[in-house]
Amino acid sequence: MRRRLTAGAALAAAALLASVMGAGTGTAAADSPALGTGYGVHDGQVPLTTTKTTSAYLLQDPTRGNTVTVDGRTNTILTDADNIWGNGLPTNLQSAGVDAQFAAVSVWDYFKYSFNRLGVRNDGKGVRSVVHYGNHYANVFWSDACGCINYGDGSDNAHPLTTIDIGAHEITHGITSATAGLTYSGEAGALNESTSDIFATMVEFSANIPADVPDYLIGEKADLNGNGTPLRYMDRPSRDGVSPDYWSTSVPNLDPHVASGIGNHFFFLLAEGSGPRVINGISYNSPTVNGSVLTGIGQNTAAAIWYRALTVYMTSTTNYHAARTATLAAARDLYGAASSQYAAVGAAWTAVNVVGRAVPSPAHDGTARTGHAGEVRAG
Repeated sequence: MRRRLTAGAALAAAALLASVMGAGTGTAAADSPALGTGYGVHDGQVPLTTTKTTSAYLLQDPTRGNTVTVDGRTNTILTDADNIWGNGLPTNLQSAGVDAQFAAVSVWDYFKYSFNRLGVRNDGKGVRSVVHYGNHYANVFWSDACGCINYGDGSDNAHPLTTIDIGAHEITHGITSATAGLTYSGEAGALNESTSDIFATMVEFSANIPADVPDYLIGEKADLNGNGTPLRYMDRPSRDGVSPDYWSTSVPNLDPHVASGIGNHFFFLLAEGSGPRVINGISYNSPTVNGSVLTGIGQNTAAAIWYRALTVYMTSTTNYHAARTATLAAARDLYGAASSQYAAVGAAWTAVNVVGRAVPSPAHDGTARTGHAGEVRAG
């Protein structure tokens, strides 16, 4: 995917926020939560908490910061008469809304129960998801301007890109913006993308829905490549044909989606270890640059280290070597400098050829990069 979030798209997203603010959210705040059921295009049957008004149900969750899903064609909150949403088919316009809403509340729940974080900006406000955005729009993007995620329906307007990992990936861009503020260029941009892939994976495992078995693959159900393959592989990023498994001096010159392979590979090795394994019926085989054999410390421990590094130690210009330092500091804070977790962090970075102390990012060649923070695309 090569399409960028243009200034016009950003302005449209901001205008959409203003429109929807006056299209029912104020009324909904005084109404009551209700338990409903949704049937998503990608998620299958999932529970939803909605808002019951005197005349209808709104796809807005008052128990999670008024997380809400909006129809991008009409700029209004999705509504329903009986609180049974969608039918699992993209021809039913509610079905994509079910996926989007479930992704947003899954992100809310994961960060709340894992890190006591309430919303993207930790201000108690939920995400606004916009489905059926644009026309023949084969992309998804996050906008800080409106605190919203916008989902296209694909180039044929018949394949909504509303998978849980894509949704969680985009929303995490907002969390990165609100914390470390990693700039979208060079290695900082790669770490921005890695952070989104890491927490998209964690949200997917946390949600654990039968229709989308948790995995270390990014965007496989959306099938943006058109051949059933995922956008990215975390165990061995080079499986996509372009992403590097290990750091080298060429990494700062790569597109951030491609260079994110280093951070993704590090996280897989830290969480799961090296070599062949099967997780949820899916086979992985994660190599190391130095032939080392690593034992994982577990997903939750690895994610806790990355989250603390992101929110405490990383800055807008952090590169991979500085990320090594940041995650070691986070592991020290959480588990101690003599802990096995601290040692595992160092070993995992060494295994992807990120060694030594933090150094400035090597100067890149000045070539303009395609892509934009907060959009989904192939490497």
